[in-house]
Amino acid sequence: MSEVKYVSRVKVEPVEGKVRRAYVPGEEEPVLFGVHSEVAEHYGVEPGAEEPHASTLDYVVAAAGG
Repeated sequence: MSEVKYVSRVKVEPVEGKVRRAYVPGEEEPVLFGVHSEVAEHYGVEPGAEEPHASTLDYVVAAAGG
């Protein structure tokens, strides 16, 4: 069996509502996750109730494309 070469150390904390702050390797500043447009609507967030941010799904899709 192979030895582990890398462990991603990520910390995610709630901010407010659907917004989360993630500390990820390689970034000096935390990344904000949240909801926007259709994602916000799906989760029942009223328009304008929260500042829009990219969702975790957006980041997963970007990572897969990267």
